Amino acid sequence: MNHAAQPAVQAATDALRDARAEATRTLTDLIRIPSVGGTPEESEIVHHVADLLRAEGVELDLWPIPVAQLESREDFPGMEVARAEAWGLVARIGGTDPDAGSLMLNGHLDVVPPGDPGTWSTSPWSGDIRDGHAYGRGACDMKGGFVAALQAFLAIHRTGTRPRGDLLLAAVIGEEDGGLGTYATLDRGWRADACVITEPTALDVLAANGGALTFRLRVPGLAAHACARTSGVSAVEKFQLIFPVLRALEATRNRRVDPMMRRWDIAYPLEVGTVRSGDWASTVPDLLVAEGRFGVALDEPVDSARAEFESTVAEACAQDPWLREHPVTVEWWGGQFASGRCPDGTGLVQRVVRTHRALTGAEPAVVGAPYGSDLRLLTAAGVPSVQFGPGVGYGHCPDERVCLDQVHACAETLVHLALKDGHEG
Repeated sequence: MNHAAQPAVQAATDALRDARAEATRTLTDLIRIPSVGGTPEESEIVHHVADLLRAEGVELDLWPIPVAQLESREDFPGMEVARAEAWGLVARIGGTDPDAGSLMLNGHLDVVPPGDPGTWSTSPWSGDIRDGHAYGRGACDMKGGFVAALQAFLAIHRTGTRPRGDLLLAAVIGEEDGGLGTYATLDRGWRADACVITEPTALDVLAANGGALTFRLRVPGLAAHACARTSGVSAVEKFQLIFPVLRALEATRNRRVDPMMRRWDIAYPLEVGTVRSGDWASTVPDLLVAEGRFGVALDEPVDSARAEFESTVAEACAQDPWLREHPVTVEWWGGQFASGRCPDGTGLVQRVVRTHRALTGAEPAVVGAPYGSDLRLLTAAGVPSVQFGPGVGYGHCPDERVCLDQVHACAETLVHLALKDGHEG
């Protein structure tokens, strides 16, 4: 670290620690906004954060995202919910050296639906603080991480400290169903020499993501009255021929995995999440529609992954007389998450590890993850990125929560990372 910068780092760290109660209140307020993807609250929460930043006198870029225009592009990352509107938001603290590397802190504000409220011990939107944790949908994935980034950014701004390179805070939406917000932020022209996405990692450093492609299978049958079922063909029975083949494909693709992914029992999962068939109880169903996600290996081209999936389904159909003549169709829709990896040689992974270790004495693991994220959009755009944030294991489940101590520890690491001597990518 540049020794001249040490007083500024200490001042920002002190400001951050003084604002811990404020950080908790901010997190509670954000959890209480039910910002499920595609709802009006997804836009409301962006404006809420913009108001917080505007009140601090921060330089802001707040813009309406041209959803229809972006959605029509060939490289659009997918979207699974309809949106009448969407907003992008980037805040900036200008650096002192135009040649120094810039750093982006990126976090998404959209959340998945809460499921059955009866499975929660309290309201999914409570923001309750209990036993050192904040509870509610999105607490872990990833409003806790966003608040860590926000508080680090504000601590630097409030002390009048200027990093050598620009410091950006990107508040994005649509991450859960494809990555609309980060895609729109890149389309807007925002770039950085490095990016930390504060997704939940339990303060390990996640340097790679497997991909995840959403698929839809249409399995044809032949309708008949159930009293004469042998004169028809049940689409349900024909799907039973396909599902074991998909399980076998998953096993084959996971026999050899990248060392970054070895901590996971299944590095590249394939799962069928929804199955719908039939429209009358006493009719042989003539169509089954199954939807799921197909894991993409690190560094595997999306087109190659799709081709293997499609050929596997086609080969299974060829083994059955009915499906040979009436094959299952495969449609790729919704979120299309390619895999992504922070490029070697950028130094970003090592800087995050070194900074956190110096502050806490803990040695973060450097790992990959079996789920898609905005990391792949940023790295593909030339922005080396890692995930580093509070919480893990509670996203998308009842009684979702995040540890407040991890939120504060993440924020402190981000302050030190941002004020180190440059942000070379």
